[in-house]
Amino acid sequence: MTQTTLPTPSLDTPTSRELVAVTGADGFIGSHLVEELVRGGKRVRAMAIYNSLGSWGWLEQLPSEVLQHVEVQLGDVRDPGSVRALMQGASTVYHLAALIAIPYSYVAPRSYVETNVIGTLNVLEAARDLGTGRVVHTSTSEVYGTARTVPIHETHPLQGQSPYSATKIGADKLVESYHLSFELPVVTLRPFNTYGPRQSARAVIPTIISQIAAGERDLRLGALDPVRDFNYVADTARAFRAVGEAGPQVLGQTYNAGSGREITVGDTVRLIAQVMGVDVTVRQQDERLRPEKSEVMRLLADSQALTADTGWRPQVSLEEGLKRTAEWFTQPGNLAYYKVGQYTV
Repeated sequence: MTQTTLPTPSLDTPTSRELVAVTGADGFIGSHLVEELVRGGKRVRAMAIYNSLGSWGWLEQLPSEVLQHVEVQLGDVRDPGSVRALMQGASTVYHLAALIAIPYSYVAPRSYVETNVIGTLNVLEAARDLGTGRVVHTSTSEVYGTARTVPIHETHPLQGQSPYSATKIGADKLVESYHLSFELPVVTLRPFNTYGPRQSARAVIPTIISQIAAGERDLRLGALDPVRDFNYVADTARAFRAVGEAGPQVLGQTYNAGSGREITVGDTVRLIAQVMGVDVTVRQQDERLRPEKSEVMRLLADSQALTADTGWRPQVSLEEGLKRTAEWFTQPGNLAYYKVGQYTV
């Protein structure tokens, strides 16, 4: 087994820090990754999607001692110039920018191609031109579709059961092709069902927790029988850092990052209710259901390759992660970010 020892966190040498870049830094996982990288001794140039309000998204929630090591750049991964400016001088780029809402991919599939496929192409072309030392590409467990065998190994067939997953498969294959065609130093991480503070309520765990935190006891959800492998966001962020800082053995490889524990959505509801100390009932809303053949029924990660090559293991149990997530959502200032009574595609 080859293990990588990560550097001791230090926040006191801003000018001497190695510069890395992160696309999608204003999002849920991206903002947690930025914090993990800074606490690991890096200086981060972080892309937040351009908007007229000048908002930095979830980056604005990071502590000041972290933000002093972050250079925020408003831009768009669909624009080659934005991507090149972000990556200029960076030793590694962590590419997380993507459209991720599966329901909206049924409505606006072209936007998913433009962001997830063309955006990835822009990152790869910039890395090739600039000589970037490493590209860490973000995949998703959704590319596997409903599991044919479990636990799911990286060699499991890829199944595009939604326009979203199809675009992520396309992006994954572009990354693979640039490694094989041009020897670009790439590594792909496939996180399974990440959850935690700052996650969009389009995902099931924040949907459940935000409704309970708002005082609801008759919860409105979609299907309860799909099986998921939930991984706390701090563990996912550590997985990104692990593949970004590991030795050359990871180059050209794809790695799953999951907890290795499966649970149905229905049992997740019961566990959350237990953690939050409430009794709830569930009412299924048809508008929250995926088309029958598009629903991914079972996901369970085999993360042995990631552990073998980097030493990464999940550290936060589902019970502890749900407790931390519930504590964050029940703070009124955090819950105010969410339109709890409204379903948004």
